[in-house]
Amino acid sequence: MTPSPLAARLSIPSGPLFFPVTAFGPDGAVDLDVYRAHVRRGVEAGAAAVFACCGTGEFHALTPEEFEVCVRAAVEATDGRVPVVAGAGYGTALAVRYARLAEQAGADGLLAMPPYLVVAGQEGLLRHYREVAGSTALPVIVYQRDNAVFTPESVAELARTDGIIGFKDGVGDLDLMQRIVSAVRTDVPGDFLYFNGLPTAEQTQLAYRAIGIHLYSSAVFCFVPEIARAFYEALRTGDDTTAQRLLDGFYRPFVELRAQGRGYAVALVKAGVRLRGLDVGEVRAPLHEPTEEHVKQLAQLIERGYALLEESR
Repeated sequence: MTPSPLAARLSIPSGPLFFPVTAFGPDGAVDLDVYRAHVRRGVEAGAAAVFACCGTGEFHALTPEEFEVCVRAAVEATDGRVPVVAGAGYGTALAVRYARLAEQAGADGLLAMPPYLVVAGQEGLLRHYREVAGSTALPVIVYQRDNAVFTPESVAELARTDGIIGFKDGVGDLDLMQRIVSAVRTDVPGDFLYFNGLPTAEQTQLAYRAIGIHLYSSAVFCFVPEIARAFYEALRTGDDTTAQRLLDGFYRPFVELRAQGRGYAVALVKAGVRLRGLDVGEVRAPLHEPTEEHVKQLAQLIERGYALLEESR
């Protein structure tokens, strides 16, 4: 038995996991109508879940009030068709506040991001995530990256914690992840979910799949859902030829373009959504917009990606 309805729904995904951008209008305020349209398009394109107001959704740039209305809008736009998981972060007190706001807004779960700035020891990290999980009835997925990196023993402790159902990796250390999966499998009975949370996770998903991690973030699903869906289906069916064709022709060039600017993991995705006809606005400071040349290269890459899909048919 899985420990929560969310875990049950995520354990057998029907498509990529969708991390929508947050739409801002010309005046810089949140544009809820455009945001709802963006979320609906993702669900209709085959997303298995919506991860609202997380990294790609510029969680760092939202006020608590904006966060709550955006999560509520995502819940409204999905209309129960897929689960909605909301971000939560900063220090423990604020993370608890965001967790409760997400619960009030109707979210199905939380993605608990690293605490703000400090580099804490394992004991402090465990205390932080236990307090977040204990503050809400929502199931929690813990996000490992930057200043929140765990030992296998600590992840086993997280897996024993009521309310914590999964672990998302944004570090990319496959040796560590293999030891984490092994430790939890050995020491903690029951199911525990794992996610590849690296930027453009498709680029590394063949390797993650080999150690038993099948769930992954898909930021590019925001603007090229057909390509993201084709890659997902290739992985699901073992069609490595198609997966490698998309990796070589689309994902690797996209990763190389993303590396041309700091913050492009979000800004380039948002530019891609605009290129596909939905005006979600610009990124908020401290992020900055891609250069005109980089946006031009992105447009060309999108065309190439869709051409690859035609070749595969």
